[in-house]
Amino acid sequence: MSLCRQIAKHGIKVTFVNAESVHHKIISASPQQQDEDDSIVMETVPDGFTPEDDPNNNLFTLLKSLRRTMPQTLTDLIQRINTSNPNEKVTCLIADIACSWIFEIAEKMGAEPVAISTPSIASLAFMLHTPKLLQQGILNTNESLQNGVVVSLSNDIPSWRNDEFLWSFSKDPEIQKLIFEFTTKGFEETSKAKWWLCNSCHELEPAATQLLPNVLPVGPLNLLDSNNVKSANFFSEDSSCLSWLDIQPDGSVVYVSFGSSGVFSQQQLDELALGLELSGRAFLCVIRPGLVNGSPVVYPPGFRTGLGKIVEWAPQNRVLPHPSIGCFVSHCGWNSTTEGVTNGVPFLCWPHFGDQFHNERYICEKWGIGLKIDFNEDGIIRSRYEIKNKIDMIFSDNKFKENALKLKEMCGESVGDGGTSCINLKKFIDHLYRSC
Repeated sequence: MSLCRQIAKHGIKVTFVNAESVHHKIISASPQQQDEDDSIVMETVPDGFTPEDDPNNNLFTLLKSLRRTMPQTLTDLIQRINTSNPNEKVTCLIADIACSWIFEIAEKMGAEPVAISTPSIASLAFMLHTPKLLQQGILNTNESLQNGVVVSLSNDIPSWRNDEFLWSFSKDPEIQKLIFEFTTKGFEETSKAKWWLCNSCHELEPAATQLLPNVLPVGPLNLLDSNNVKSANFFSEDSSCLSWLDIQPDGSVVYVSFGSSGVFSQQQLDELALGLELSGRAFLCVIRPGLVNGSPVVYPPGFRTGLGKIVEWAPQNRVLPHPSIGCFVSHCGWNSTTEGVTNGVPFLCWPHFGDQFHNERYICEKWGIGLKIDFNEDGIIRSRYEIKNKIDMIFSDNKFKENALKLKEMCGESVGDGGTSCINLKKFIDHLYRSC
């Protein structure tokens, strides 16, 4: 949606197509989306889900279902748009790489195929290198690495280990196979795209950018969209936390949010709550519905929330820039990573699955703006003492904040006039005008 707004600002009509179940969640959480600018038309395609279904819990079922149902419904939609106004035919089709099979539809309908990759450029590069890794025998056909092997695409990009692949998080062999097939087959389908738009900038990932000649970093998009109060969330935002932040000292608050799809055990929630309390610092903690294995939230006996504030969902685009925020405890999804980076906030990393582990390595090893929160000796939970100690380390060492502020400045320059992302976005939009 942030990318769509940038394109629409230049007078190009945009049709935003979403799966019905996802669209329903977004509209329910943010009714203002119905009043989107006239230049952005919201459309949906059926996906076989009911409004009560959670697209997060059924993500891979959704991807399989859409691949079955969407080709015809999307073709019909494009035909309807093209015939309704001959002067506003669809000339470009931008699709998430998770639905890269859509590019075949674009070619059939006479529209230019363009990919948008929501993870890091490095993650995209890994996906596109997967067939070669299989050919070289580095990856086995059972989706794992040879013993002791790590995958390195460049000396300047953190490597990947066995448990850090997109398909590694699930214990379900069927889901592992589905994601692995998507990753390996994605190369052939994604290669049909003329451009690969990425929510990143050259300065954040110079080595990864050089690996992909067709990549076009146009972000971080949250900086381009920072003045827009509209959001696209699955949950309603609780803005009461902003007035609470207003009365906290600068750089004093620990902000905790694990995104929209991670799940905790009750034991892990107990350790988190008690670790925050042990730190003795003010905290703003997002405990969304369903975070604890889909069960109602129960806090540990004796836990006192007097130090902090707990909300079900926070307006993160307004929380992270707040001067009182001193640390971001994050699952390290790429959106949250870029939002923290662009606001100069140090991280405590708590990844759950997929690309989040590699983003953690960027944060801790490459950029030097955070620390990882390690599991206990059993490899099961992050203990309250580990959480408390790592919070203390972030607040006591100025190097994390100093490095974070340097990255913030660098990203700001990339989207400013004459910056690399600014030039790339202008190049893409100029191309859209020429192809219309």
